[in-house]
Amino acid sequence: MRRRTFLLGTLALTACGTSEPDGTIRIAGGEPGGFYNDFAGLFSRLAPSPLTITPIETGGSADNLKHLREGGADIGLSLSDSAHMEPGLVALGRVYENYLQLVVLQSSPYTTAADLIGRPVSLGADGSGAALQGSRLALGVREEHYPLRNAVDALKAGEIAALLWSGGVPTPELDKASGIRLLPLDRFLPRLRQDYGKVYERVDVRMGVYGSPVDIPTIGTPNLLVCRPDLSTEYAGAVVRLLVGRAAELVPEQALGTQYLDVRSLIDTGKVPLHPGAAAEYRRLHG
Repeated sequence: MRRRTFLLGTLALTACGTSEPDGTIRIAGGEPGGFYNDFAGLFSRLAPSPLTITPIETGGSADNLKHLREGGADIGLSLSDSAHMEPGLVALGRVYENYLQLVVLQSSPYTTAADLIGRPVSLGADGSGAALQGSRLALGVREEHYPLRNAVDALKAGEIAALLWSGGVPTPELDKASGIRLLPLDRFLPRLRQDYGKVYERVDVRMGVYGSPVDIPTIGTPNLLVCRPDLSTEYAGAVVRLLVGRAAELVPEQALGTQYLDVRSLIDTGKVPLHPGAAAEYRRLHG
């Protein structure tokens, strides 16, 4: 038996040995077709009785943080760069990595981001992490802000020259949109790291994704599951047990083969401190 399989199985048994709190946790997810929405749905379906987890469709990271701030959600997903801007926020775990994807039509003449200067480009939906990252890239484009499905339609109709998306690979909504390709974004990484820190990483969208004949270098950003500090210790512990005990099942379709929840990376939340209840549960599970 592989070490990872054994470890996840052992942790699942350990996690299941603890009784779960009653009540409802609202998780702010994302827009339909996106990684956050899929993850929130899986999280909801795997909630252990008597706990109920209710997913909320949102615009993405910034919108999720607003829901937390205003009390419309109890926990939420956020790109770490967005989470770093929110004072008083705490984390329940680092989950996956988002890949920044600058998408054009296969038939278009554009080969670099510089070719898009002055042209209409959807830089993510309002309230999304892609919108924040798009503004930080400073592409010099004419900014539009469409949800992913609308952006794909606009791209195919020739209403925009490109769209920017932050999500897993392959993102199903993009994968089924034949005739697209990605532009490299790695040249922006040194400036982003200089201005905003090491939250941004070099990642490659592998050959074969969206039919690409080569790897496409781009920018990765960790996703965090976050909450307010006043989330109860019991709920924080229940969330950690779900993350650890059902790790192998909490992999959205668009992350299969590229990422999985890892025991070591769950506690690597960067500048956002762990919720005390989450930290205590990780210590109980892992020693």
